[in-house]
This record gives sequence, C-alpha cells and structure tokens, in this order.
Amino acid sequence: MKIVIIGDGKVGYMLAKKLSEEDYDIVLIDSNEKKLGEAMNRLDVFCVTGEGGSVEVQKSAGVPEADLVIACTSTDECNMLSCLIARRLGARHTIARVRNPIYFKQIDILKEDLHLSMAVNPEMTVAGEISRLLLVPSASKVETFVKGRVELIEFPVIGDSSLVGMSLAQMYAKYQIKVLVCAVERESNVFIPDGEYVMQAGDRLHMAASHAEINDFFKTLGHKKAQTKIRRVLICGGGRVSYYLATRLCNMGMQVKIIEKDSEKCENLCEILPKVTIINGDASDHDLLIEEGIGETDAFIALTGMDEENIIMALFAQSQQVPKVIVKINEERRARMVEDFGLDSVVSAKTATADAILSYVRARRNSQGSANVETMYQLVDGKVEALEFAIKAKTRYTDIPLKELSLKSNNLIACIVRNRKIIYPSGDDCIRVGDNVIVVTMEKQIQDIEEILL
Repeated sequence: MKIVIIGDGKVGYMLAKKLSEEDYDIVLIDSNEKKLGEAMNRLDVFCVTGEGGSVEVQKSAGVPEADLVIACTSTDECNMLSCLIARRLGARHTIARVRNPIYFKQIDILKEDLHLSMAVNPEMTVAGEISRLLLVPSASKVETFVKGRVELIEFPVIGDSSLVGMSLAQMYAKYQIKVLVCAVERESNVFIPDGEYVMQAGDRLHMAASHAEINDFFKTLGHKKAQTKIRRVLICGGGRVSYYLATRLCNMGMQVKIIEKDSEKCENLCEILPKVTIINGDASDHDLLIEEGIGETDAFIALTGMDEENIIMALFAQSQQVPKVIVKINEERRARMVEDFGLDSVVSAKTATADAILSYVRARRNSQGSANVETMYQLVDGKVEALEFAIKAKTRYTDIPLKELSLKSNNLIACIVRNRKIIYPSGDDCIRVGDNVIVVTMEKQIQDIEEILL
C-alpha cells in the first residue's frame, strides 16, 4: 500500500514513523529540505522536496499511483487543495487535516466537493478526549469504542488503595462490577494479566467497561475524585482546543472560564462563546489564578501552546488541591516526565490525530477481510494496542466457543458488543457475524482476529 504524506511537521513525522514501521511504502513531501533530510536519516521513507499543492511535486512523489494521500501541513487551505489535486491525479483516497472552526462547521460539504475520504480536526479530537476525562475524573486517560458504549480507561493504583495486594480474581469476586483489566503497566514492564495478577501501588491499570460501570467501580473503591461532579472548569489558553472544549462543556451544563493573555483572542472568544467568562490576563501569574478562583474550581486545564508553561500552571493547580488537573503536552519526551510529577492526565493533539488516521489506514488495508478495524488506540507508548473489529463475515473463529480457540500469549479478547449489549466473554461465549469485538494485544500491526489465534 503506497501512502504519500504531505507535511513533515509533528503529525506528519509521527505518521511517517508509525506507518513505515508497519511496512507501508511511504513518501514524504515538504518544502523544508533540512527536515526531510533528518526524516530520511531516521526513517525508512522516500522524500520529495517541494510544495504539496504543486501538481509537478505530487507527480514526482508518485501521487497518481498512491492508495492514500494524507495532507497534514499547518495550513488548512493547503491541505484541502493538495487533496483535491491528488484526487484529480488519480490517488484512490485522501485525508486532510482541517483545524479552522469555520471550515469544520461545513466539513460535510467540503468532503463531498473535494472528494475527501476523511477530515481530521486535531483540536476537536483533543477537546473530545478532555471532555471524556471530565466525566470520569478518577481516570488519567479515557478512550471509547463502539460509538461510546465501551470505555477503555487508565488509572494509577495509589499507595492507600484497597486494591493493593489484591489479585484481579479477588477484585472481580469482591466488587461484582462488570469491568475487565486488559493491561497493566508496572514501572517499565507491561502485562496483559490473568486473574492471578496481584496489584501493587504504582501499577497503571487499563480497564474496559461501560461508562456507568466504571463510575460505579470508582465509587465502590471510595475514590475521592469519583465523588466529584465537575461543574466549574478553569481553562488556561484561548486557542482552538479551548474553543471546541468550552463549546462542549457549556452544552453539558458546566460553568467555564478561560484565561488568555492576547486581547484580540479574548475579544473573538467573547463573541463566539457568549456563555463563557473570558479573562484577559497571564495564566502563569499565580496571583491571577487565585484571584479567579482556582481554589474553588473542580477542574483545571492547561492548554497554552507552551509545554513548560502548561506544566508549571498544572503543578500549581495541583498544589491548590484542584480535584482534576489536565495538561496538554506537544513533545512526547515530556509526557513521561509530567506523569512522574503526579500529573497523570496528559493529552496530545498529534497523538490523537495519528491514532485516528492509523485506524483508517488499518481499516482500508483489511476492508476485504472477514473483520474490519473500526477503532484503534495505542497504549503505554505504543507497547500495547486496543483494536475494535467489526465482524463482517463467517470465518473459522465465528460461532465457536472461545474455550475451543487457542490465543497466542499477550493477547486478550476484552469484550464483545452484540445488539448494544456488552459481553465480557467467558469460555462458553462465541463471536458472531455482526458483533463488535475489542482485542487488546502486544502483537504489532494486527489486521484481523485470525492473527492472534494459534
């Protein structure tokens, strides 16, 4: 499968890295020759220097023979134009990164006219991720499957937790709540555990369940955050993520306040977000944060364009006992450092965008098979993948009790969704045509459930 990526920025480079590791034929286009040289030295990709919106550049990159063109430059107009030209030249599918709220409001029209296969809005994707975290305050990450019916959450086991010293089998028996621990991260090690796994302080559990069951689980454990209903939210930074997030939170009935130091941005936000309190000021000023009621807020979200600034503000919010603190980090290498500080809810626009596009690519590659990848998330720095398969046709593993199927090690069929019902499978359950099946695996580049069977 030949894929052409236009734009060697953070998202473009991450996509090129991940897709080249999966043995796709990758061509990278960018006008910055130095950046392309660095990419060629580090990745197994072919590079073409030039503007992505140029017909000649696209031809030299082999766009007419491409299965997919992904335009992810910093400019929406360039991305849409590049995709239009790519389709005219013969590319089979195109994906454009579109960030401007005005464009995204009419994305259905644009997709039709430009023949886009997919449009990705990184800021809107991150806003959705943050809003899910506010609905499950005890979790440090929340991903969704089967149109939100199943959530995969990550949370740390703290030192005084009742889970410390308890096996997973004992936990299931004691609490009688339908949840399933799919993966555990302990220091630098990752496990897909069985019932005998004994939890320790510092473990990071990845758990699948419905939204209601997850909330019930945390309340039963007595988590303080689970008792907190988020009503008042303080956002630092007035960029696009803040706009999309504030719009969502207002629709959910929350009180939202945004602090932004650019006066022009503040005026614009006042016009487009009439229900939100907009403060023109420097959110890194601790006195200002105290004056604006950081001590009484339920959630603090640091969304400026500077990682260091976000970290410092989030640490201050943590020191003020804010129940839920979320920080946006652009550089991957800083994410782990932030978690060491105790700031466990970290979001990244480029990671969310890359996951969305990778899910689409996986789905295209196996669209003729018996199962289709609907959703895919990478966990624990890519060491674990959680995939949602839609079962489209009868195969050797359908209608067979799971106890008669042998799975390779480090693989788990986490749950089956059938007619909106969530099934945590036992050995007597089976997979049927029409089911959505969530698989957690430490294998790489899984395309079909067949690949996790012996």
